[in-house]
Amino acid sequence: MGDRPTVLVIDDDSGIRTLLHYNLRLDGFTVHIAENGEDGLELARSKHPDLLLLDIRMPGMDGLEVLSEIKNNRKTRNILVFMLTAKGLVSDIEKALEIGADDYIVKPFEANNIGQTLKRKLEKFKDRK
Repeated sequence: MGDRPTVLVIDDDSGIRTLLHYNLRLDGFTVHIAENGEDGLELARSKHPDLLLLDIRMPGMDGLEVLSEIKNNRKTRNILVFMLTAKGLVSDIEKALEIGADDYIVKPFEANNIGQTLKRKLEKFKDRK
């Protein structure tokens, strides 16, 4: 991880994408955006971000499918993947953790604090390696 951590946001909600892009850039992240699982998977492979913020529920390829592809590919399996999920999707969270998600963030989240939260989590994961 360089001076500016890189995050890839994969979410079909344009409002969430815009909010995360704006706030994470303010907090010093390099941000890449994808509006669906297929595009997100391609960006993850080409950009190799430090962290992926991945919505679970998306049309087409959902977040759990993207997660499985990321974690089963030797070139991308070390990317940290944090799932974005709405409250009440406990079964999805548990399944994501089983597949290999590193953490999850519950929607709605504090947009103003998201960058600092991610930096703290990145530091904890970095310290474990």
